[in-house]
Amino acid sequence: MADTYLSDRFIRNSWYVAAWDHEIGADALFARTLLGQPLLFYRTADGGVTAMDDRCCHRAAPLSRGRKEGDCVRCLYHGFKFDAQGACVEMPGQDRIPPMARVQTYPVVERDRFVWIWMGDPHAADAAAIPDFFWHDHPQWRMKPGYIHYQAHYQLVVDNLLDFAHLSYVHPGTLGTARNAQVRANVERIEGGLRITRWALDDEMPPNHRRVARFDGKVDRWQIYEWNPPAFMRMDAGSAPAGTGAPEGRVGPEAMRFRHTSVQTPETLSTTHYFFCQAHGFGLDEPALTDAIHQDVVTAFAEDRAIIESQQRVLDAAPGFKPVASVHDQALNLARFMLKQRLDQEAKAS
Repeated sequence: MADTYLSDRFIRNSWYVAAWDHEIGADALFARTLLGQPLLFYRTADGGVTAMDDRCCHRAAPLSRGRKEGDCVRCLYHGFKFDAQGACVEMPGQDRIPPMARVQTYPVVERDRFVWIWMGDPHAADAAAIPDFFWHDHPQWRMKPGYIHYQAHYQLVVDNLLDFAHLSYVHPGTLGTARNAQVRANVERIEGGLRITRWALDDEMPPNHRRVARFDGKVDRWQIYEWNPPAFMRMDAGSAPAGTGAPEGRVGPEAMRFRHTSVQTPETLSTTHYFFCQAHGFGLDEPALTDAIHQDVVTAFAEDRAIIESQQRVLDAAPGFKPVASVHDQALNLARFMLKQRLDQEAKAS
């Protein structure tokens, strides 16, 4: 990682988001590749989620092409049947089942509408380390879950999220104003991550806020977000009428307050799962408002994806690329340093 722009390794000892809860149904088998590894997910009778390698231990047939039988899954190549702990419980044609006939399973936790998975040392899997995204199912917030599949390395998406100067140019009709590129973020190291604070005082409303605003005129706008490795971003954002005290903490009922989620889970070294939502703390009984806010974010993220995927194609053709830094790169450079530290720690421990 020290010599290349994009890392060729994954952090293993970390919780990752595998799916939104609704993606894994009660009766279906759900396949998804994470950290370069094909996995199978399904729900047991009690509603819990099982995660295991999507590979039968017999001839490596994908179990996702199999059949769910109660709390078990049957491979439909030669009929091997595995329980939710990955142990083979039936081999057609023979009574004795060797102890090595099993499939690797992984710790899973469901929380805040996310299905979390730990793919590193299972003894190190501490659910208390899972980041808090309380607004996903809190009665004082409304949101609609989103997902994007990126044809790009996850670090390029992280870079994008840690440098909002791009909003002026990538998102002039959705998230950005001309001021974005001029505002210097305040970047702080916090325990386990970074806090990035941006204020634009007496600014124009960005287009996405203007479309749902309950007031007119200039705004004091904030974006205060925490980033934790490998790729978790939690943001408090909003716009209040200019001069009404928002920077001092006086946020009136007319203000627009949002909680944003952006989480990336590497699929491979060149593809990424992106889970997101934009929760709003106003207009709680207006489903159309939730839909409109969600669609604005979907439109903006399509703009991001277009530039980031084209960036990936350029980097594929220029593997020795070395970036020229700007003043807006402080957060992303710190983030890359933190990722490298984690990767080096895992390499030393292995």
